[in-house]
Amino acid sequence: QVQLVESGGGLVQAGGSLRLSCAASGRTLSSYGMGWFRQAPGKEREFVACVSWRSGNTYYADSVKGRFTISGDNAKNMVNLQMNSLKPEDTALYYCAATSTTLYSHTYYQSNAYDYWGQGTQVTVSS
Repeated sequence: QVQLVESGGGLVQAGGSLRLSCAASGRTLSSYGMGWFRQAPGKEREFVACVSWRSGNTYYADSVKGRFTISGDNAKNMVNLQMNSLKPEDTALYYCAATSTTLYSHTYYQSNAYDYWGQGTQVTVSS
């Protein structure tokens, strides 16, 4: 059983920063990539950012590009999300995800491309 555990969420004022972390535990995970999704109340889960271990490429949603940075360690199956210049619209439950298949340009943003999910960590940005 693979478990993804997120940490680092919290309450921050608009313009502030937070750093989310995610680590895999349990059975050894051979992932091809890890990423972050988020879900705000009343909205569908949406892609935020991901990293492909095979290519080293990172991908971002347009709404966070230039403000968020994803980084990680393939060997440790850990991924971080540095979030700067936070806005109230960034408020959501943030989920870490990992995939055991290759991420492609037409799949990386789709939640069904990921096999493993964390429980989520709440990020609240006040105005």
